[in-house]
Amino acid sequence: MQHAMSPTSLTDGPRYRVVLADPQAHQFAVELDLSEPAPSGQAFWLPVWIPGSYLVREFARHVLHVQAWCGDKPVAVRKIAKNRWRVAPCSGPLRLRYRVYAFDLSVRTAYLDGSRGFFNASSLLLAAQGREQQTHTVDIAPPDFAPHWTLATTLPALVCDASGFGTRQARSYDDLIDHPVEMGDLLRLEFRAGGVPHQMVIAHGAALKDAVDGKRLARDLQRICAAQVALFEPRRKRAPFAQYLFQVAPTADGYGGLEHADSTALMCSRRSLPHPRMQAADSDYRDFLGLCSHEYFHAWNVKRIKPQAFTPYDLERENPTALLWLFEGFTAYYDDLMVLRAGLITPQQYLDGLARTISAVQRTPGRTVQSVAEASFDAWTKYYRPDENTANATVSYYQLGAMVALSIDLRLRRESSATLDDLMRLLWTRYGRADAPLRAQGVAEDALPALLGEVSGLDWRGFFRRHVHGTVLPPLKAQLGAFGVAWHDDQDSALDALGLAVQEQAGGWLAVQRVRNGGWAERAGLAAGDVLVALNGERARKSLLEHQHTLARQGDVWRITTLRQDLLQHAEAPWFALRPSRVQLRLAAKPAAAQRQRQGAWLGTA
Repeated sequence: MQHAMSPTSLTDGPRYRVVLADPQAHQFAVELDLSEPAPSGQAFWLPVWIPGSYLVREFARHVLHVQAWCGDKPVAVRKIAKNRWRVAPCSGPLRLRYRVYAFDLSVRTAYLDGSRGFFNASSLLLAAQGREQQTHTVDIAPPDFAPHWTLATTLPALVCDASGFGTRQARSYDDLIDHPVEMGDLLRLEFRAGGVPHQMVIAHGAALKDAVDGKRLARDLQRICAAQVALFEPRRKRAPFAQYLFQVAPTADGYGGLEHADSTALMCSRRSLPHPRMQAADSDYRDFLGLCSHEYFHAWNVKRIKPQAFTPYDLERENPTALLWLFEGFTAYYDDLMVLRAGLITPQQYLDGLARTISAVQRTPGRTVQSVAEASFDAWTKYYRPDENTANATVSYYQLGAMVALSIDLRLRRESSATLDDLMRLLWTRYGRADAPLRAQGVAEDALPALLGEVSGLDWRGFFRRHVHGTVLPPLKAQLGAFGVAWHDDQDSALDALGLAVQEQAGGWLAVQRVRNGGWAERAGLAAGDVLVALNGERARKSLLEHQHTLARQGDVWRITTLRQDLLQHAEAPWFALRPSRVQLRLAAKPAAAQRQRQGAWLGTA
């Protein structure tokens, strides 16, 4: 997918050369040329986080051997901050050389070995202070050790060979870091949606070529992408980009994605990809389609429709916003909904996914401690830094945000002539589209109640007070009932009912991972890191916990022995079970006419 850009003078801005220098040591080599460095000494810096992943990750810790030359003479380089360097004053052309260690399989940073290369420029290419708004040119050299490799990126090409290696150009540094680069033996799938070419590249293509049903995958992705384009542009049905690229890295058991304006980097388990003998889509493949749908939706919601806190990004510190429940939670609501609208899952499969989300939130004690708006604001310090107490102290703005989105959509559909689609289109035309009047400003922190009132004529202040800025869960049971969806409280697993999460170690010993506030495990004095030795005189195993829980009655007292810091401890605690958190959602057998009509409009069951 080469997309040519009109060449400009190569002296206009920074020019990089990226070499896949040492795959065994997992190192990229980078050269950065500036024709006219700052007379007082040129400074360079590297982002500390990447948009879409809200945690300061300190990418500069992987930068090695920074050196500088002015012409053919070495120039002193001094590190002046954790992510900044300054070169001594020089009058001539300046060349900076350094290496970057790249061995992170995630979608956020960079990776290099003998089988694959990948990078986000935010973790590889230093920015030249004062030159961030200039044109940035990047030469990516083909690897000597793998001449058969190809390269895939949406970074516009100037002069590239058939394999994709060569010279590419970005309008600015912010533009440069929005185009991840995938290299290797790539399996390529192509289709069109929204009037533009789309492509998916899958790493380790030679090994997977006969194991992946590429035709099915391209066909299914096309339907999802077309459905999303139609949501935002129902008349024009035109995508907001000139091309789109899905970059997929299959691993043994990975899952995740990171959005960009016209591409996404995805990680999945190999079993998630459809195989040629697959008949009905299995749960792993459905999850992968949901992941693709989620990241594609972000091309509108957060990459173009942005909160004010991200206009512009400050890449050297946290950019907190209380609106991640909108940008991630609404996207989490729409991801599987768009797969349903594309006809790739059934309404019941969609409801099963909703039920899992609702159950996860109900099982999280932190939902009574932190509102979804607070969870959004605290993402930088809490959500992306989980520990054994995270579930007790915070709640997922993805999951609770999706519940809020569902509740808003159901209320809109029942009490007005609008739907959540109308809100998304209003956000798009006002804040996201190229001609949007408020695109440069971004969505204000308090804008949503008024925008919802504009599309519906309803008053949303009480809803936001209770369910967005407060900790009251949305009234989904009653709302779903009005749409012919029956809500059933289901039995929790024994460990969930006890408020306990464990991991089996070698020999079958149970190590405590988490203890839920208010549960039996907390009452018994258990803590993360303990090893359960015995329960009621028998060696503690998961099967014993489950069996004893099944037999337990109110008033029973359980005796436990644990090992903490190599010391045995004994305790007794009355047995009790937490209130069930697991939910099942089912289409009502005989919905009333009004329920059936609403359900058909929402889920397409008519």
